[in-house]
Amino acid sequence: MMAREPMLQQSPDRRKRNFEEVALGYTEEQALREAGRCLQCKKPVCMNGCPVGVDIPAFINLIKERDYIGASRKIKGTNSLPAICGRVCPQEGQCEKECILGRKGEPVAIGRLERFAADYERNAGHIQIPKAAEATGKKIAVVGSGPAGLILASDLAKAGHSVTVFEALHKTGGVLTYGIPEFRLPKAIVEAEVNYISKLGVSIKTSHVIGKLYMVDELLAAFDAVFIGTGAGSPHFMGIEGENLNGVYSANEFLTRVNLMKGYLFPEYATPVSRGGKVAVVGGGNVAMDSARSALRLGAEHVYSLYRRSRVEMPARDEEIENAEEEGIDLRLLTNPVRIIGDGKNWVKEVECIKMELGEPDESGRRRPVPVKGSEFRLEVDVVIVAIGQGANPLISSTTPDIELNRWGYIIADAETGKTSKEGVYAGGDIVTGSATVISAMGAGRKSAMAIDKFLSD
Repeated sequence: MMAREPMLQQSPDRRKRNFEEVALGYTEEQALREAGRCLQCKKPVCMNGCPVGVDIPAFINLIKERDYIGASRKIKGTNSLPAICGRVCPQEGQCEKECILGRKGEPVAIGRLERFAADYERNAGHIQIPKAAEATGKKIAVVGSGPAGLILASDLAKAGHSVTVFEALHKTGGVLTYGIPEFRLPKAIVEAEVNYISKLGVSIKTSHVIGKLYMVDELLAAFDAVFIGTGAGSPHFMGIEGENLNGVYSANEFLTRVNLMKGYLFPEYATPVSRGGKVAVVGGGNVAMDSARSALRLGAEHVYSLYRRSRVEMPARDEEIENAEEEGIDLRLLTNPVRIIGDGKNWVKEVECIKMELGEPDESGRRRPVPVKGSEFRLEVDVVIVAIGQGANPLISSTTPDIELNRWGYIIADAETGKTSKEGVYAGGDIVTGSATVISAMGAGRKSAMAIDKFLSD
């Protein structure tokens, strides 16, 4: 069985001091070899793992036939963000997990091939804008320009509806822009994919905070349907002593300063961000890895990654953990912060931690971390970044009292349609599920688009 084609990367020593993309993508020759591994199964179970229903065998076969632009356009039939998905989606737990080759070896590198096709079309300058269906006269308001909102907007625009996206920030893309670092997802890629969606006829209005500028009820008065895709942008903290000290960031604020506001280019961009000498990042997910690797690139001499469970339980992608370790991130497992200590001038000086051991599984199915009595120790740090998850931003819910929420403050919406308790209002992505993946949010956006199209047609 032919081995899976590896992807070239910047070397760890070079990449840890720049914000350029780590993964360099396939060459044409590599893409052809990897596409040649696809068995073109009569019953392609890989598609069962794709939340947006990409015809995976078809686009890979087009690559085999050297029709790379055709491959990209085949993907765009159901996914308007292929260059993004090819970079940040966890294919190893979705489409590639279902690949038949993975039963006895390595699955086809579906994500890398998707990235190759999308990049080829964009670099060739042959982006084709599909013709929309006949105008229906119906209008849809989309709140949030993250992955769920963008996919929904593109699908409804292609169906002939008039779509307006309202984005609170001054840049489009949601978490794609403010959350994921340049070295994993270049912002030029996000801008190019958003530009494609704009050319489908979608109107995007930035710096429009819904819940302040307009209420959802006001949108309903002006539009035939409303979709809420505002994500989960309210950071969680640990609730320990010292979290109010200078030098303590939520990962949300830290990454927003670095990514959206170009803090890593200060003073060229006027957004300061603490460039700690020694940094502690708390958490074990992709956001924690992004924060740790960003801190390193900002010039930190030592970055600790503190996680209270073992490596097996870490929710971050294996690829991200491996990249972080290669770059020198000091991964401290079974370690939990209990106090942040100041220097007497309200700045972080140390973080006190306690060792943990794993007990019985909790409601998440992972073994519960239990403190080891008397195992406290301190690490000298001057910046602490808390990356333990995010909650629902309450702005929409607090100004829309008749929309039903669950006990965590997320909008309750039907899993198959996105329909909420409020007539004509749909929701999807992290504002419904809590923090999840880009592709799962896109899948929710696609389902809601189909439901809204049906709602407007009835």
